[in-house]
Amino acid sequence: MSDSLLKIVQSINGVLWGYVLIVMLVGCGIFFTFNLRGIQIRKFGKAFKQAFGGFTLRGKKAGKDGMSSFQSLATAIAAQVGTGNLAGAATAIVSGGPGAIFWMWISAFFGMATIFAEAVLAQTFKKEVDGQITGGPAYYLKYGMKSKFLSSLFAVSIIIALGFIGNMVQANSIGVAFESAFNTNPLIIGIILAIVAGFIFIGGIGRIASFTEKLVPIMAAFYIIGGIIILIMMGGATGDAFRQIFVGAFDPSAVLGGAAGVAVKDAVRYGVARGLFSNEAGMGSTPHAHAVAKVDDPTQQGLVAIVGVFIDTFVVLTITALVIIATGANLSGETGIAATQKAFEIGFGKFGLIFVAIALLFFAFSTIIGWYFFAEANVKFLFGNKALNPFRIIVLLFIIMGTTMHVELVWELADMFNGIMVIPNVIGLVGLSKIVKKAMTSAEENHMI
Repeated sequence: MSDSLLKIVQSINGVLWGYVLIVMLVGCGIFFTFNLRGIQIRKFGKAFKQAFGGFTLRGKKAGKDGMSSFQSLATAIAAQVGTGNLAGAATAIVSGGPGAIFWMWISAFFGMATIFAEAVLAQTFKKEVDGQITGGPAYYLKYGMKSKFLSSLFAVSIIIALGFIGNMVQANSIGVAFESAFNTNPLIIGIILAIVAGFIFIGGIGRIASFTEKLVPIMAAFYIIGGIIILIMMGGATGDAFRQIFVGAFDPSAVLGGAAGVAVKDAVRYGVARGLFSNEAGMGSTPHAHAVAKVDDPTQQGLVAIVGVFIDTFVVLTITALVIIATGANLSGETGIAATQKAFEIGFGKFGLIFVAIALLFFAFSTIIGWYFFAEANVKFLFGNKALNPFRIIVLLFIIMGTTMHVELVWELADMFNGIMVIPNVIGLVGLSKIVKKAMTSAEENHMI
């Protein structure tokens, strides 16, 4: 039964992620890049100033009226920087060759314009529900597009994709990594994760914001420094990794040899798909964090959202990719997270396995917190605050189950529901694009951005 279901879901994903979603997401990014006159280039410096101008690890406590701009960015990055940055880069390189990373960068570049639009709309249509500010695609689909069907489809999809299945996948990655590095029983890890996550969930928006604003800068610095050390140690191989990326983007056989069987279309497909899956631009997830930011103008949080995609793809994911290629781990026969572990093992010896396990704990657990927050906003949208406690309990059970399961089917189901939620979101983004354009023009005229 499970084998039959796996094949059905894989065939659906083959269509969704093979062509449909790539065309929709990249097309949406190209549309907004031209429509907003290259906002991600023109306002790049301003975006960083807006994001980190008031940077602190101890911001004001978030409450019913929302989070600070940096806390919202940290919550968004917490969700974006997950297993996709460790396993996704490796999958793209193994399946599409080193050139896939070039196309990952291209998709992220256009995605920066898409995520600006998402954040602006999330700010524009945010609402107060049971005394708390909340928002996201379900709100701009219902109140902007006036579509109850699209808003409900999105809300149900994201609750299943991120709140339940996605968090099961993240927990599984932590369990597998710790079992391999420390020979720890995954069930014990799952119970510990559920206890800590439950403590954060119960604390609501204030505790989530406090957690992400402290963890995200620390985890990013830890991983980036470790990756840079290996790249320095690899010397000339690091420079050659860049060469392989640029040459492989247009001529994979020149890098891998004709026998590898990787064509340019494979580099494009796997690079774009994994990049979009990692930075989540256009998927409708991170707007939930940006909706609750306390800013003077919606476009200001749009600029902050651009920074999230840049850090996720051009910094964290790129470092992972360079380490994998420079160490030759992509030629080791390993795939996914195992290829990333192999790369760091080549660089750091046995400590490399421990390093990846700790990094994965940071990345995946922060994603669990971010994804819970996003799903929670949609539970509120559909059912109100009365449904939050039962929802929290179900999520915690999924976290525990996730650490103990073989999750090939679960991964495929996560991909499928992620894909489904993209469709109503992109329809809404394009349908409401005039509002985004008007907001940008007004903000520029009034010197708000």
